[in-house]
Amino acid sequence: MFDEYLQGKALRRLSRFSCSVGFLIEGYQAGVLGGVQETKPFLNAIGNPTGTETIPMIASSYTLAAAFMSCVVMLIGMPLGRRRCIIIGNAFIAVGGVVQAASFSVPQIIVARVLCGFGIAFITCNVPMYMSEMSVEARERGPEVAINCSSLLFGVALSYWITFGFTRMTNQISWRMPIAFQCIFAILSGVSMIFLPDTPRWYYARDNIPEGDKTLSRIYGVYRKGVTNHGDVPEIQAMKQNIMENFHVEEEDSNRLTLLSLVWDNTPLRVGRRVRISFLILAIQQSMGINMLVYYMTLIFTNVGLSDFLASLLAAISLTVQWVGSLLCVVTIERIGRRRIMMWTACIETCCMLIFVVLNTLQHKTVSTQWAAAMIMFPYMFFYGWGWVGCPWLYGPEIAPLRYRHIGSAAGLLGVWLFTFLTVFAGGIAFETVGAKIWIWPLIFNAIAFLFVYFMCPDPTNKTLEEVDALFAKDEAVLNRLNHVVDEKATSEEIEEAT
Repeated sequence: MFDEYLQGKALRRLSRFSCSVGFLIEGYQAGVLGGVQETKPFLNAIGNPTGTETIPMIASSYTLAAAFMSCVVMLIGMPLGRRRCIIIGNAFIAVGGVVQAASFSVPQIIVARVLCGFGIAFITCNVPMYMSEMSVEARERGPEVAINCSSLLFGVALSYWITFGFTRMTNQISWRMPIAFQCIFAILSGVSMIFLPDTPRWYYARDNIPEGDKTLSRIYGVYRKGVTNHGDVPEIQAMKQNIMENFHVEEEDSNRLTLLSLVWDNTPLRVGRRVRISFLILAIQQSMGINMLVYYMTLIFTNVGLSDFLASLLAAISLTVQWVGSLLCVVTIERIGRRRIMMWTACIETCCMLIFVVLNTLQHKTVSTQWAAAMIMFPYMFFYGWGWVGCPWLYGPEIAPLRYRHIGSAAGLLGVWLFTFLTVFAGGIAFETVGAKIWIWPLIFNAIAFLFVYFMCPDPTNKTLEEVDALFAKDEAVLNRLNHVVDEKATSEEIEEAT
């Protein structure tokens, strides 16, 4: 019954809300444990574990679960669709959040975080795809996904502010309530997604032409109940033709994704290379130190000699600075371009991390050098929020071909969760063993990030998802076919403008 009037701007706003809240959960989940894991009520509740690996394992268990589920999504993502995957993910998080907030032992809280990890994988594999494929103009895609990723960072900052407030208490509510809040977000995201359609590109890929036409007409705001020929609207017809032609090219045997093409890609559309880039760019993103900073930001400020109160306050402020940086991405991602933003912010982050490493590894530290090391994290967090949250999350899904977009997106998330697990779990143990030298790792990867984008990542800014295929196509015949569709689309638009 909502089909008659949930369309156009209302449809896009609801999809933005649902996906943004879904991404907020990922950020909230990443930050909330870091704010409570060292508090006495939390440690008392789980039996005061003594092993150096226990807390890092609790913190990173959901990332390992998410890495596993990302592999599963490669197999079931296309049959289920983007919409149903997001709904399933929110259901996992709602259940896992309840179990986690009610935990009284290490095994129980690990099981709960594994359930949340399954849910996070479903959401993060599909939200960027969903928002990218629901866009009708190339210039919409970047800001829409950047808004979602800004919500992710808002979730991180929100988790620290909530735990900052609740951990002033000394009872069990101090850590159980902050963890339970994620259930509210999961319900909001999941319920709102129920009233939304799947993407038109998914319907066309599944050969459900009527639903694809109907969804496109709802996006354009021209849907009328009982009308069956929405595909005759010129804008819808042009977009549908573009999608279908590209999908037919992608379906050809020469462009099929194989295990060999993931290593050595000779397909005309460079399908394997594009999936490989999707994995690597997000693996690099997670190796740039952000997870260790999020989980151990309070510890960084405590090492300066601050009280727990001031350390928690500064940690919350620094993560808010990161969120502010992500807002800049929303307004610049289409004007400056993904490639340039990622390259130049990686340069600045490398300089900040170099200063941080040098100051932290000095043989004779002073209060001034410790303060300087802590303060240099503020510009680092700002520029990371600007260049290395929204852009990499968007880049993988938008460069992957429609036929394999769920695989490209899931491969990227596999990179996220595998390297998140490594940095959080290994980083937690490294703090106890090698100390500040662990920051050399993210320093190296910040430099690698610049080189990787420079040599491996063409810029899809201001191109439709179908036009992106031409960026990677090397076969001249295939390139001519793709350009022919684009030229036809441009010609039809020029005729419409002239009339």
